[in-house]
Amino acid sequence: MLLFSAMLEHTFIHIPGVGPKSEQMLWDKGITTWRQFLEEKVSVFSPGKDAMIHEFLLRSLEHRQDIRFFQDLLPGRETWRLFKAFRERSVYLDIETDGGLEGVHEITLIGIYDGEKVQTFINGKNLQKFECVIADYDLVITFNGSLFDLPFIRRFFPGISLPAAHIDLRFLLARLGYKGGLKHIEQRLGMRRSPEIDGLNGYDAVLLWRAYEWGDAPSLDRLIRYNTADIVNLEPLIELAYEAMKEKLLKGP
Repeated sequence: MLLFSAMLEHTFIHIPGVGPKSEQMLWDKGITTWRQFLEEKVSVFSPGKDAMIHEFLLRSLEHRQDIRFFQDLLPGRETWRLFKAFRERSVYLDIETDGGLEGVHEITLIGIYDGEKVQTFINGKNLQKFECVIADYDLVITFNGSLFDLPFIRRFFPGISLPAAHIDLRFLLARLGYKGGLKHIEQRLGMRRSPEIDGLNGYDAVLLWRAYEWGDAPSLDRLIRYNTADIVNLEPLIELAYEAMKEKLLKGP
């Protein structure tokens, strides 16, 4: 089995005309990195196609720090390959809402974690600061964020500049056989939460917010701890999924 570091430098499917089968063929030939292809002396596909790939790989090296270049070219389900290459510019995100009280869904809290620091943005306190802070990142990692968190955020902050790339762990983990909600997957993997928030779910988060609005300040603290666990636990999950997908790919068909 081939041992790669960051998958991005070993990825060829962002090149027009190169699909998964062609990429696997390159790996099987021992051409496992961009530079190896660029240094190859023997024709790989055809002179014309080789020249096109050569030119595109030079552009890839030139844009190595530009996540938008790769985000625009990679198939959507392969965005996970960006993780290690742009980890230092990544952020884990999760929102809480009021559950649609009176038919109107409001964001109550947004939590983000960059691998070192947790920041919490609370409705009625500092929620508006989120729009400025999130613009500093290139890659956002969520669980079910494509269907829930990010659409909510876009409606709440019209015109917001979210990170250019997004990895939704719900669908990536499902490809590896880990289906269901975040807490269910955590339990399958032996991840445990602290006793004061263990067993809480999204509906409990709604109730905690309502209790806080009714004057119970400790409920907000508990809600923040719950949200923090959601985002902090995404880091080991993306690491697991990234390595598992890499191994799955490199084993070949």
